[in-house]
Amino acid sequence: MIEVEFLGTGTSVGVPMIGCTCEVCVSDVRYDKRLRSSIKIRTQEKTIIVDTTPDFRYQMLRSATNFIDAVLITHTHKDHIAGLDDIRPYNFLYDKTIPIYGNQQTLQVIKSEFHYAFQPQADLSVPKFNLIEVHKTPFFMEDIEITPIEVKHYNMIVLGYRIGNFTYITDAHAIDEAELEKIKGSKVLVLNALRHSPHPSHFSLQEAIDIALKLKIPQVYFTHISHQMGFHNIINKQLPAHIQLAYDGLKISI
Repeated sequence: MIEVEFLGTGTSVGVPMIGCTCEVCVSDVRYDKRLRSSIKIRTQEKTIIVDTTPDFRYQMLRSATNFIDAVLITHTHKDHIAGLDDIRPYNFLYDKTIPIYGNQQTLQVIKSEFHYAFQPQADLSVPKFNLIEVHKTPFFMEDIEITPIEVKHYNMIVLGYRIGNFTYITDAHAIDEAELEKIKGSKVLVLNALRHSPHPSHFSLQEAIDIALKLKIPQVYFTHISHQMGFHNIINKQLPAHIQLAYDGLKISI
């Protein structure tokens, strides 16, 4: 069994959006207040974070995450990697270099963006990463099998991840049939749904619903939600019973 906690379910144009005075952005309802999209996966042996957003430090404090075994990165946009420097407290507290998993492009960007962490005589105060390249084939984190799922985010390849019966996908606007096959059979699917109207690099709400229904997943949660989606409670009532908007702090067990 694994436990998944949603650390954030919004976007960089999510809720609340700085300077925006729309009803959603000023809502007092907790479900309408979203940090950038990230999750924590806990197995019996491991604690795994997917994406280190600009909100990473606060997400770790808010979720009382005192230990991290590894980080899976979906892609290199800043709303998914900008918080990586804040891995340092885990380095210092446990004298541990944190494994960071991603595809070749992701690792190249991390080496560039956080170049100071890879200098030959790096200062002891820099973050300590062990970069591990992910390919199309499943890989193991000790006894945990992880299946990468390649999705298209405009002209970028983004990685989703499947662990057991749980699949997590963010920042997608298209998924090839071969990759959809990797998702089939999941009991829980998390999928991005940005807003109602079409977007060139993200699924709209209806597009995400169509994929969920096509795959016949028993339970589906939508994430990476913008303020243009509308109020959480209103949208949820309009969705099929087994499909819901996720919210920050939601915990599920699979």
